[in-house]
Amino acid sequence: MSNTRNLVIGAEPRSGTSLTAAQFHQLADVPPALTWFANIDNPQTRRAYQADLGEFMALMGIEQPEQFRVVTRAHVLAWRRDLELRALSGATIRRKLAALSSLFEYLCEANAVTGNPVKGVKRPKMVSQEGKTPAIGDHQARSLINAPDAGTGKGRRDRAILSTLLYHGLRRAELCALAVGDLQERRGVKHLRIHGKGGKLRYVPLHPATAEHIADYLVAAGHGDDKAGALFRPVSGNTRRTEHTAITADGVYKMLAGYAASLKIDVAGFGPHALRATAATNALDHDADIAKVQEWLGHANIATTRIYDRRKMRPEDSPTFKVAY
Repeated sequence: MSNTRNLVIGAEPRSGTSLTAAQFHQLADVPPALTWFANIDNPQTRRAYQADLGEFMALMGIEQPEQFRVVTRAHVLAWRRDLELRALSGATIRRKLAALSSLFEYLCEANAVTGNPVKGVKRPKMVSQEGKTPAIGDHQARSLINAPDAGTGKGRRDRAILSTLLYHGLRRAELCALAVGDLQERRGVKHLRIHGKGGKLRYVPLHPATAEHIADYLVAAGHGDDKAGALFRPVSGNTRRTEHTAITADGVYKMLAGYAASLKIDVAGFGPHALRATAATNALDHDADIAKVQEWLGHANIATTRIYDRRKMRPEDSPTFKVAY
């Protein structure tokens, strides 16, 4: 640890020339990294970035915020080399470098450092434009929606959940966050108000089939007038415990896994996100505009949406099926 600490403290300035005393005193105090973490809305991103930054600080011996002022591009390159030697995936290395870059951008805005040493450091290339999350076939999607027993309250709820995921491409967390009041009418069309990443709201027209399934569920569940309450709730004999609480992300996963097993859907990596991939792939396959699909999914970058665009990789278009003997 002492060697890395000396490396940081004794490093040459980024610009190659020392700051004058006047320039140095014009810099603001370096805010604690906790202030930066507080501005990251998504808890999963916050946890990942906190771990990434902790790794960098440990390797470089950084213990005080002021020590970030002497971090140079050479330190970032050394960290990248260390990550590569650990045989981490390209995606993981990109995320770790993005976390450090995000912190330095924040410090630049706070006038605490003179530049971002991560800029210009090459990051691993994307190996493939196709995501690892699987998309199931149309017949499997229809089977999933029809699998729940519509004669029971749980079956009505599950059918409404599966229809919401498959027709609207929601993230699992977005589904769990839906309140009854998020069923809204806009310009005469029913919509879902979705609370997306980073606190961003988006409105998605409600598919007629899903609207019918949700209406059936709410009639059976009896909480259609509880606008502030959760839309999809656990099914339990303890009415007081489930009266206002939402179904959990784990509950959605287990529910889906049960139906997938009953239908013998044995696909590697299958889970709730696969239904989002299925919805996106299906929409693109039926000529939906990719920019509109990006907005529909709540993606900040259209490159993320392109991961779901598998129209060039449809099995039915393979030369395999052109061979005739």
